[in-house]
Amino acid sequence: MSDANYFKQDDGLVTLKYPYEAIPVPDNGRYRLHNEIDDCIVCDLCAKICPVNCITIDSVKATEDIGTTSDGTKKRLYAPTFDIDMAKCCYCGLCTTVCPTDCLTMTPVYDFSEVDIKNMVYHFTDLSPEQAEEKKQLFAKQQEEMAAAKAAALAARKKG
Repeated sequence: MSDANYFKQDDGLVTLKYPYEAIPVPDNGRYRLHNEIDDCIVCDLCAKICPVNCITIDSVKATEDIGTTSDGTKKRLYAPTFDIDMAKCCYCGLCTTVCPTDCLTMTPVYDFSEVDIKNMVYHFTDLSPEQAEEKKQLFAKQQEEMAAAKAAALAARKKG
């Protein structure tokens, strides 16, 4: 599409046999979002910068080591909810520019029409709802144990 005389042609591309034929799309276009959840550190920057609030993220702190991303960043949070509502998205690309691990990208997929608008919400998560609840309970239990140990240490200091 970088031909300077593209619109000055006497003959050319007028009709396509869609969906069997398609005009090539530019590589730097903004299309459907995709999150590589294994590389996501659940930093929430994409949701904060989104001007239309189409990204919904919930996080749960990990009580154990959950690994690293492909660029070596340590993961400390689980993402029980990471939803992108493409019906709301304005395709500005801000979310992809602030992503520190480059896990959020715009794919070359531009034709993703749906009959039901609810199907425009894409779910990216690393946990099932049951696993998410279990991780939340483990974290709460760990916090209670830490608070009890801190209170016991404080009481021992006051005694001694």
